[in-house]
Amino acid sequence: MEKIRLGLIGCGGMMKRHAEGIQLLDNVEITAVCDIAKERAEDVATVLCSPYVTTDYTTMVDYVDAVLVALPHHLHYPCGIFFARNKKHILMEKPLCNTEEECLRLISVCEECDVTLMCAYPVRYWQGIVKLKEMVDSGKYGRIMQMSIWTEQLTQFDELSWFGTSCLGGGQLFSHGCHYIDLLMWFCGNPVSGAHFGTNIGTPWMLNEGTSAVTLKFENGAIGYHGATWGARGTRMGNDFQIMTEKGMLEFEFNSGEVRVYDNTKEHIPGQTDADAQKYRVVWKRENEANKETQHEMSHFIDCIVNKKKPETDAYSALQGLRVIWKLYDAEKAGVLADLRGLGING
Repeated sequence: MEKIRLGLIGCGGMMKRHAEGIQLLDNVEITAVCDIAKERAEDVATVLCSPYVTTDYTTMVDYVDAVLVALPHHLHYPCGIFFARNKKHILMEKPLCNTEEECLRLISVCEECDVTLMCAYPVRYWQGIVKLKEMVDSGKYGRIMQMSIWTEQLTQFDELSWFGTSCLGGGQLFSHGCHYIDLLMWFCGNPVSGAHFGTNIGTPWMLNEGTSAVTLKFENGAIGYHGATWGARGTRMGNDFQIMTEKGMLEFEFNSGEVRVYDNTKEHIPGQTDADAQKYRVVWKRENEANKETQHEMSHFIDCIVNKKKPETDAYSALQGLRVIWKLYDAEKAGVLADLRGLGING
């Protein structure tokens, strides 16, 4: 089978991990790498087989069939438009673009040029999350009552970083929380209302919020919560996903790599405790050490190119998630509950 030639654009901290994961696949070959700082591109190239190295992505066109774009957020749109017009398939790091107008224009150009456009939401493709979704969809545990996602980490930037500027397009919720808004909608469906509160206490390097709390209500009656910070000096939850259902609680604990079922609680009697409530069964465990498993996302992207399939994390669903975030931001400023109905697009 002929391999898809892939170019990597933006060789910051995470790209080397991307490159190592991509090389686990047999239907794609990294043929070009680009970064404005040539030494960063050359560093990523050290784990590859003699790719074309450049500081200007416009020179990559003849070397690639598709690109993974991991540039600062404000550069997603011009880079995406360039490659779409040159009929190269695009895996765009989240968020898709910084504004709705840019998202819609990029989607339109990709459709006109018959280009696959996929948003990089690797959490959807983590094997532990896939297992959790299979368990929910089986119906064995009943309907979702509430889903909670915690991400607690210290993500600190120096004063010269673009992360502390308007180039980010928002705050922690927009830049990182978009992963988990997407995930909440994947599990729970379309949201109808919600609220967001953010602060940059403890994250002075952020122009906007570095810590977020989001609550959503969905059409089916389920409730979703996402608590996140880039300012954690300590953590208990780390990166944790919990789903309360009618028949138990399901959890994917990222650091241990375990998918767990808690289904042994008893009726609570005031004044008494139940130590058994903390017991659980491990139903799946990741075999490798904790990592972002981006090869699964890339494998899906390549499959969509080869077989002309619609990506699971396509541009339309990505835009819906961003619309939710923008509505939450607007409602927070106005001091009201956000109306989140009717934000999807039929793609």
